[in-house]
Amino acid sequence: MRRSLSGLPAESVDLVARHLVASGQLVDVDPERAWQHALAAQRRGGRIAAVREAAAIAAYKAGHFREALAEFRTARRMTGDDSYLPLMADCERGLGRPERALDLASSPETANLEPAAKVEMLIVAAGARHDLGQHDAAVVALQVPQLRAAGRAPWRARLWYAYADALLTVGREDEAREWLEKAADADTEGETDAAERLSELEGVVFEEEYLDEEEIDALIAREEERLGVRAPGSAVDENSAVDEDSEELDGSEEPGDGQPQDALPVDEQPVDEQPVDELGDGAAPAGGRGEED
Repeated sequence: MRRSLSGLPAESVDLVARHLVASGQLVDVDPERAWQHALAAQRRGGRIAAVREAAAIAAYKAGHFREALAEFRTARRMTGDDSYLPLMADCERGLGRPERALDLASSPETANLEPAAKVEMLIVAAGARHDLGQHDAAVVALQVPQLRAAGRAPWRARLWYAYADALLTVGREDEAREWLEKAADADTEGETDAAERLSELEGVVFEEEYLDEEEIDALIAREEERLGVRAPGSAVDENSAVDEDSEELDGSEEPGDGQPQDALPVDEQPVDEQPVDELGDGAAPAGGRGEED
């Protein structure tokens, strides 16, 4: 991490690194707090691609899709990395723009993604079809050769889960059970709730235990104290403001419901109609919302 921050002034490297570590450790526990840490890192290190990527992921996890989309676009422009495209498309879904998600899914750049990222884009595109009420089309969109391919590609569980979910939406429960079983067996990392969904179909009800808010706050406070950093307040203040070199959102960017309208960098990417091509066997998934909730 520190190597990626080498372009920063020496006095900023340690603080930015600690905010990034805190953001990464809190993103699945308290996404909003993680987002605030990422913003604090961005204020001092906004010219570093790794910082913008961390801010994008934290914003995405916290449901700030407008800000996440802007940050992913900036990180993509800085790095030339098209693997952000599935997450960008999912942000479009989060902003209530499934048509734009489908535009990204059919863009020429998507055709050149690594297999794992292509699978993620297929899952997002199927979700966009669901958003538009095109449930049968979502099922068809996921009927790709990799659905039945042999091997141990780590994205299999997510693809199978998404297909099972699409089948359930159109009332094909028996088939969905088969794919949920496959997904549950393949999901060794707990990326999906395939096992729970399968049990629900069998009528099994789980009672989950959760930490209360005070216990969670105490855990977070101890971790921040260990790292020597504190997140800014729940509202973004001047101490966590966006880096001064950030670009303004253009007029086509409309904030989602309840989202702050502070301008963040955007790099609009033109898209052309072109279907996602056949996938190959591949590496780990790009991550993101993926399967339909």
